[in-house]
Amino acid sequence: MERVQRAALAVGVAGLAVCAFGFFTAREQFFQSYLLGFVFWMCVAMGSLAVLLLHHTFGAGWGFAVQRPAEAATRTFPVLAVLFLPLLAGMHDLYHWTHAEAVAADKFLQHKAAYLNTPFFIGRAAFYFAAWIGVATLLSRWSAQLDETGDARIAAKLRAFGPPGLLIYGFTATFAAVDWLMSLDPHWFSTMFGLIFIGGQVLATFAFMILVTRMLSQHEPMKDMVQPAQFHDLGNLTLAFTMIWAYLSFSQFLIIWSGNLPETITWYTDRSRGGWQWVALLLFMLNFALPFVLLLSRFTKRRIDALARVAIIILAMRLVDLFWVIAPKFHVEGFHVHWLDVAAPVGIGGVWLWFFLNELKKRPVLPVRDPRMEEALAHAEGH
Repeated sequence: MERVQRAALAVGVAGLAVCAFGFFTAREQFFQSYLLGFVFWMCVAMGSLAVLLLHHTFGAGWGFAVQRPAEAATRTFPVLAVLFLPLLAGMHDLYHWTHAEAVAADKFLQHKAAYLNTPFFIGRAAFYFAAWIGVATLLSRWSAQLDETGDARIAAKLRAFGPPGLLIYGFTATFAAVDWLMSLDPHWFSTMFGLIFIGGQVLATFAFMILVTRMLSQHEPMKDMVQPAQFHDLGNLTLAFTMIWAYLSFSQFLIIWSGNLPETITWYTDRSRGGWQWVALLLFMLNFALPFVLLLSRFTKRRIDALARVAIIILAMRLVDLFWVIAPKFHVEGFHVHWLDVAAPVGIGGVWLWFFLNELKKRPVLPVRDPRMEEALAHAEGH
């Protein structure tokens, strides 16, 4: 883990240094690419919060295999809050509604000005991070207390907090999606966009957790604890959220395309020409069709190496999906990819992975004193 951590930090620092060069040579592109990289890794952390809350709500065996990695990911929210600051400096380059002259000339933007304004945008972002850090801190603190005492009352507290925690997550994640991504095109709106964003977050997190579990399962104590049953459950959950993401995405497309309203249809017409349509086809093939077929197989889901290959494809396609959401707004003339679109996710990802692994090393990889774990694992072994 330390070797991976050192490599991640080296790559991250080099990537951010390249991004710094890009800031001075291509300022607008820098902020577009930085938004892409930030939101991608933010999705992994936010999805980890959702997965952790789901685990505490249901206490299934698969959850204990990913509990500590998910906790470590949620403890990176303070780092992500710092990494969010450059986006505040680039608001004028990213968001059309921050231009006073544009708002003055557009009645539609004037109607949205009560929500889409710089002070309220910053205040909402501060609230989101405060909520995520607060929930993650509570879960992490109670988990540490459970490690020390094995008190069943603390386990019950974690379970009871799961449902309201999921409500907080759903509310904040939806509005964050509206603020950071949907408002890139302030004339466009979709009531399903937040749900699609949440589905993509959880899908990315399951793919990431499969890769982390594979790494940990090569060594004790995870080598004896993680069995094919846990891999199978993780594969089933990944399959489920692959279908959820595809269903919500297609439903949004079908509703908007059928409605054919000028204020909403342009979002899809911009992404159906100039080469962007091939990105959409790639997403269909590799973010849905191929994982769907592979994850139907019991053979794939019960073998961690095969499952990890599928996870790599899904994680890569989550980045492509975010690229397809962000980039066409700034390049309506046709498909365009910049070297910063690679450097920013790599740089931010390297730094984030360093902090993630640092947090992961701080605690035992198994919640061995959780009274729910023995029952859950016994059930898993029976399958």
